[in-house]
Amino acid sequence: MPSKVDYWLKRLLPRRCVLCGMEAGYRNLCTPCLADMPWIDPRCDRCGAALTGAAERAVCACDDLRLECIDRVFAALVYEYPVDRLIVDAKFHARPDLARASGDALLWALGSASSLSQMWPDLLVPVPLHPNRFHSRGFNQSIEIARPVARRLGIKLARNACIRQRDTPAQSTLSGRLRRTNPRNAFVARAVVSGRHVAIVDDVITTGSTASAVAVALRAAGAEAVSVWCVARVMRSQAAAAKL
Repeated sequence: MPSKVDYWLKRLLPRRCVLCGMEAGYRNLCTPCLADMPWIDPRCDRCGAALTGAAERAVCACDDLRLECIDRVFAALVYEYPVDRLIVDAKFHARPDLARASGDALLWALGSASSLSQMWPDLLVPVPLHPNRFHSRGFNQSIEIARPVARRLGIKLARNACIRQRDTPAQSTLSGRLRRTNPRNAFVARAVVSGRHVAIVDDVITTGSTASAVAVALRAAGAEAVSVWCVARVMRSQAAAAKL
């Protein structure tokens, strides 16, 4: 068990960037690595998709995501290298530090989105894992992503506001058609969300099915508004190429 000295040394000493190893201050990613990320800018105000530089409107067709009970999706990055490696290695190689680094990237993007500053949610709700998945993985990557965001923005992290009542197969193992039905009725939300603006926090949004299933549960528990804040978004062209 780490001593108190080890704990405070870890908290006070500069962190190292998980990508290049350089000093990163209070973050897990250094400024140069953050700057080189595949940021989505400009993005659709409704579904978070990347818009072309010549786009005249702030909203696209939004036809590649399921957005049931979701008011708005904010996605920081395109799901491509090195973002995909951060997300995959966090989940499947027991690296919660990489999930926190993803949270740093999400926080960076949120800080640059002036249009969102007047619409901060009341609660951040990480997409929950079923207890079986949590025990096998040892942590919930969505909680680790949400931690730096909640801390820096002063928004309550409601980690138990929603639970997963069905142990569904991992979305990454399924085809697009099965991804759309797999999370249905898998979640139940608690009354703490009633009358609140809630932001669902997740690592990557592909079809929107998981986020929509969580949003349906939040609305059923009385949530007034539901946003999605995710680190990365699979773009329409990527999904078509992978036949997701």
